[in-house]
Amino acid sequence: MPTSILATKLYIPPARPQLVPRLRLIERLNEGLSLGRQFTITSAPAGFGKTTLVSEWVTSCGRPVAWLSLDEGDNDPTQFLIYLVAALQTIAPNIGEGVLGVMQSPQPPSIESILTTLLNEITTIPDNFVLVLDDYHLTDSKAVDNALTFLLKHLPPQMHLVITTREDPQLPLARLRSRDQLTELRVADLRFTSSEAAEFIKQVMGLNLSTEDIAALEARTEGWIAGLQLAAISMQGHQDTTSFIKSFTGTHHFVLDYLVEEVLHQQPENIHKFLLHTSILDRLCGPLCDSVLLDPSTSGQNTLEYIEQANLFIVPLDNERRWYRYHHLFADLLRQRLGQSHTPEEIAQYHLRASEWFEQNGDIGEAFHHAIAVVDFERAARLLESSWLSMDETFQTGTWLGWVNQLPLIVRQVRPVLLTQMGWSYMNAGNAEASESSLKDAEACLKNPIEDLIIVEAEQFRALPVRIAIARAYNAQVLNRFADTVKFAVMAQDMALPDDEFLKAQASAILSCTYWASGELDKVYAFMSSWVDAVQQADNFAFAVAASFAKADILIAQGRLRDAIQVYQTAFKLATTHGVETITAHHHLGFGMLNHEIGEEERAAQHVQKSFDLGRHNTIVDWAYRKALAQALLKESEGDYDTALDLLDDAQRYYVRTLIPNLRPVDAMKSRIYLKQDRLDKAQAWAAKSGLSLLETPDYLHEFERLTLAKIALAEYQHDQNEQHILDVLKLLEGQLKLAQKQNRLRSQIEILVLQAFALQAKGESAQAISSLEKALSLAEPEGYLRIFVNEGEFLRLLILGVRSAIEKSPYFLFGYVEKLLAEFPQPTELQIQKSKFENPKPEQIDHLSNRELEVLRLIAQGLSNDEITQKLFVALSTIKGHNLRIFAKLQTRSRTEAVARARELGLL
Repeated sequence: MPTSILATKLYIPPARPQLVPRLRLIERLNEGLSLGRQFTITSAPAGFGKTTLVSEWVTSCGRPVAWLSLDEGDNDPTQFLIYLVAALQTIAPNIGEGVLGVMQSPQPPSIESILTTLLNEITTIPDNFVLVLDDYHLTDSKAVDNALTFLLKHLPPQMHLVITTREDPQLPLARLRSRDQLTELRVADLRFTSSEAAEFIKQVMGLNLSTEDIAALEARTEGWIAGLQLAAISMQGHQDTTSFIKSFTGTHHFVLDYLVEEVLHQQPENIHKFLLHTSILDRLCGPLCDSVLLDPSTSGQNTLEYIEQANLFIVPLDNERRWYRYHHLFADLLRQRLGQSHTPEEIAQYHLRASEWFEQNGDIGEAFHHAIAVVDFERAARLLESSWLSMDETFQTGTWLGWVNQLPLIVRQVRPVLLTQMGWSYMNAGNAEASESSLKDAEACLKNPIEDLIIVEAEQFRALPVRIAIARAYNAQVLNRFADTVKFAVMAQDMALPDDEFLKAQASAILSCTYWASGELDKVYAFMSSWVDAVQQADNFAFAVAASFAKADILIAQGRLRDAIQVYQTAFKLATTHGVETITAHHHLGFGMLNHEIGEEERAAQHVQKSFDLGRHNTIVDWAYRKALAQALLKESEGDYDTALDLLDDAQRYYVRTLIPNLRPVDAMKSRIYLKQDRLDKAQAWAAKSGLSLLETPDYLHEFERLTLAKIALAEYQHDQNEQHILDVLKLLEGQLKLAQKQNRLRSQIEILVLQAFALQAKGESAQAISSLEKALSLAEPEGYLRIFVNEGEFLRLLILGVRSAIEKSPYFLFGYVEKLLAEFPQPTELQIQKSKFENPKPEQIDHLSNRELEVLRLIAQGLSNDEITQKLFVALSTIKGHNLRIFAKLQTRSRTEAVARARELGLL
């Protein structure tokens, strides 16, 4: 028992100069006081600023503070209590005098009796106060833990206890937590945020680093304050700080000295050994550690839990405390120490045991990386060959390619199975050239195989020629070499084993895509349906769901929107039943855009957002392209053309060639937006580069581009009044329409008929224009099309008004549909009105319209029918018809639509 008190243990550490304010943490500590909690624990490894934070807080918490800095000598419970009383006497000088006297007697009473007396005296302190026990981890005494547990159980209401520690003490934390009597600050709270790290580096350490360098340093140290400080000290005098940060590791001498002195040297031998041997692992769990160590005297799970409790720079990776990892700088140190104390052969054994454990537990990536770490390329290659099929079926061949390219060329080039798998993986990625190179190498291996290196089942080896042919068919399709697609697909079907229905179906699915490019969508849909049935029968539900997206794509291209909705809904149900919802980002995106087309905007928004959420983890290669394309179309619908163009640029960058033909090239889509922006020159520039002509033989592959050329020609007509533009457009549309009708492509027919209506109206043939548009509307109404019309803008709205005038006197089924469409068009701006007009030859002198005729004309322009105008003006229907006839005559027009357009041209509206 000490005869005197070391006063420095009772001093509150003074605040450091240029301290980084930790307001968010101080608010947490204050919250604990305001909520009446009894206990605060600040627990983290060395160097996370625990003492600094608490000393900063207590100076402003508004309560008297008793402080005790503990050390190893306080393991003696008597000494602990003497210092505890001494700390309390700094705020209440007379407290505990009797307790001190009793403790110095020859036969002192039990600790609980002494604490009971002390607690009774504490209740006499009039003010609320805080007691801080700093560095509690230095006391390693069950008796002290028991004393503190008793104190916590009977804590007076005016006392708040605070502990700082590097490891969790043996105290009833769970009970306190469940009763909301505990405030906890741990590593995740104490590590510097990005802004705190920036202020520390610049203000405290006086370094002028770029934002990027600070972010890199903060990431490297994981917000560890001591690590940041050591890095900053090390950087002083360095010119190239960026390179220094990249090379900063746990083996840097300042960090090394700190970690060795403060952490490793404090651990018992068995923990020291565990830390070194498991440092080869990027993530750890108990069974894995057991397999690596092969030490029956040590439980991996128990040791990990001890290390976590001891705050030895370990980070839990899940809420169940199953998986962990070491702090990056700590792992660097451990690995360096392992390399210094063990032979390469010994370390290799740890890696191979880890590789075997990961392989047995289905984590091929980690198994592969541990094999590569010890240059066991044969094991690594075997792992890749055996895992490829399952990764292909779950759309992870991009990841697989990243692994296989870590193998030396000499290892890859003598393994035909691996080379064929590489050919398929590059094929999936849209890289036909790299795929072909791997397939050629595979064929060369098959001609002169090295038997010892063919570590696969015989049946799989026999299928290699079939797989090579299928990959070649796929590559030919994405390169638009359709004759070669047919050649290799048929070759694959002929070579496939009689019972290999799956590969035969795969070849047929690729073959079907040649029909897609030619517009024979009924055929490709039948083939794709058979492919979905085949993979579903093979229990490959991920492929079945994925291929359903292609089925819906085909139906949408055909214009069968209702059937496409059914396909999507079936795919969602199948994905949910078989647990493959994660691959449905494409489906939710397509379903969302389909609902956008039919005007179901709320449902569209829900599914588009769902697709974005799923897309964060999407491994299907064309996801980024599809997402950007959809976003562009939505922005175009909103009239935000500049953003739409930016998104189309993104889509172009992300484009990956797949089996699905690129029927709507991004450049053509951009040209259509240029026309909406009245940037005819930009659209003409694309037309010149496209190499296409209005007068070529109609086909489906270039239909969208040719219709875009037709739009450009109509825009040119507005500028030069050259009627040949109109004639060329009408001739093109006639041929494309016949082809679309022959191939039963509803969507194409609608688009062509709308464009035909534009051309006929520009030519002055209003009746024929209205007739073409009426045909388009008749085709569109059963499927519920909306945006296909509304996105065409004001001129089409005027034409639809003309259709309404033509059908309003009959019980025509289109009337309700036309009304719905008109309600969706936005009110035109003056600029849109001007852009919607086709220039007509200047009329001769027009007779003056009366005020009543002008009033009627304005109501016509608002879209009101004759009956609605009679009700508004309180006149007979015959009177309104008479006004209409006089308006048409004076404006030299033949319909309501023409009259409105001419009136706007003349400035009458």
